[in-house]
Amino acid sequence: MMTDVRIEKDSMGTMEVPATAYYAAQTQRAVLNFPISRHRMPRMMIHALGEIKRAAAVITGKYGWVSSEVAGAIVQAAEEVSNGKHDAHFVVDIYQTGSGTSSNMNTNEVIANRASEILGKAIGSKYVHPNDHVNYGQSSNDVFPTAMHLSILKEFQVNLIPALVQLQKSLQTKAMAFDDIVKIGRTHLQDATPIRMGQVFSGFAYQIQQSIERIQYACSSLEELALGGTAVGTGINRPEQMAQEVIAEIAKRMDLNVRETPNHFASQATKDAVVHASSSLKELATSLMKIANDIRFLGSGPRCGIGELILPETQPGSSIMPGKVNPVIAESVMMICAQVIGYDVTVSLCNQAGNFELNVMMPAMVYSVLESSEILANGIKNLQQRCIEGIEVDRDRCNTLIEQSMSMVTSLAPIIGYDKAAEIAKKSQKTGRTVRQLCEEENILPKQELDKVLDPRSMTEPNKV
Repeated sequence: MMTDVRIEKDSMGTMEVPATAYYAAQTQRAVLNFPISRHRMPRMMIHALGEIKRAAAVITGKYGWVSSEVAGAIVQAAEEVSNGKHDAHFVVDIYQTGSGTSSNMNTNEVIANRASEILGKAIGSKYVHPNDHVNYGQSSNDVFPTAMHLSILKEFQVNLIPALVQLQKSLQTKAMAFDDIVKIGRTHLQDATPIRMGQVFSGFAYQIQQSIERIQYACSSLEELALGGTAVGTGINRPEQMAQEVIAEIAKRMDLNVRETPNHFASQATKDAVVHASSSLKELATSLMKIANDIRFLGSGPRCGIGELILPETQPGSSIMPGKVNPVIAESVMMICAQVIGYDVTVSLCNQAGNFELNVMMPAMVYSVLESSEILANGIKNLQQRCIEGIEVDRDRCNTLIEQSMSMVTSLAPIIGYDKAAEIAKKSQKTGRTVRQLCEEENILPKQELDKVLDPRSMTEPNKV
C-alpha cells in the first residue's frame, strides 16, 4: 500500500504513483500487471534507451519539431538516464509486453518528468509530455529493438571482448612458457602419442581467438538499427530525415559504427541478428567448457589422478577431507557455460515469435544475451586471473607418464611394421614394462637409433624427410 502518492493519468484513467517517482501511470500499470520476477531491465539497456531519447531530442530540437526549450531539457534528462542517475526508477519486470512497450514508456515517463522538473515545472504536470515530446517520431516497436542492438554492441565492446583478449594473451603466454615440456597426448580418454604442453595451450588460445572473431562478425549484423520504422516498418508519424540523423548522433555519442537498416520490415519482425549474437556466445561457451574441463582433468590428483598441471590453490575443497583443494574456478566457468547455452535456447525460441510485423518476445531475448555476456565476461576474467595466470606444470609427472605409455611404440611402426609394434605394445601392457625397456631387451634397434626413434620431443612434430 502506497501512502505517499500522487495521481497520474493516462488514456485508461488515473493511477496512484509513488510521489517521488519519475515514472508515471503507464509504468505503474506495468508494475501491477507483471509481478513476475526480480529481474529488471539491464543497465546496458537503460543506457541505450537513454541515448536513443537524447539523440532524438537533439534532432527534434534542431528542426523545431519539439521546442528548443523542451528538447534541451529532454537532452539533459536523457543524459542522466544514460549515466545511471535514475536507474531506481526503471521498475518494470523483464517478463512484460513482448514489444518492450512498458520499458519504452518507463523511459519516456522518467525523462519527461525529470525534464519538466529541470524546467521548473511539477512532476506529473506533463509540461514535457512522454509521448508527444520524448517519443516524438518514434514507436516502442523501433526504439526497443534499436536499444537491444545498441546495448549488446556496447556490452561486447566494453566488457566481453576485452576480457577475451586478456584470456587469449594469457593462454598464448603459457603456450610459449610450456613449449619445451613434452607430455602424453590423449584421444578417446586413452593414451596417444606425445604432445608438448605448449601445443595444448596454443590450441586453447586459438579457440579463444576464433571466438573473438565470431563475436566481432556477429556485431556487423547488430550495427543495423530498426530506428525509423515506427509501428510496422513503414515510418509512419516520423519526419523522413529523422532516423538517419538520430542514428548518426547515436553513433557519435556511443562510439559505435551503427547505421539505419536497409529493410525496416525485417528488422522489426525478426531478431535474427540477436540470434546470431547469442549463437556466438554459445560457441564461446562450448569452447570455454572444453578448456575448463581439460584444465581440471589435467590437474586432477594431485597424486592419484593425471596431475600434469598444478592449479593455483584458491580455497579449501572439502568440509570433511582436510587438505583437499578442488578446481573451483574451472567448475564456476563450466556452470556459466551451461547457463549461457540455456539462454541461447531461450533466444532461439523467442525469435520464432516474430508474428507478422513484430517480434513479441524481445525483452526476454535481450535479457538473455546481456546476462550471458556479463557472466561470461566476469567468468573469463576470473579464470584468467585466478587460474590461468598461476598454472604450472609438473615436469617430472609428464616425463614419467610418457615413458609408461604404450603409445610410444607408434614411432617404431614405420621402421619395424605395425604388427610387430602392436605386439610390443600388448606385451608392455601385460608385463608392465615400458616400450623402451622391451625394445632394449629384445634388441629391436641399436640403442643409439632406438633413443632417437623414441625421443618424445621428435614425436610432437611431423617427420623430417
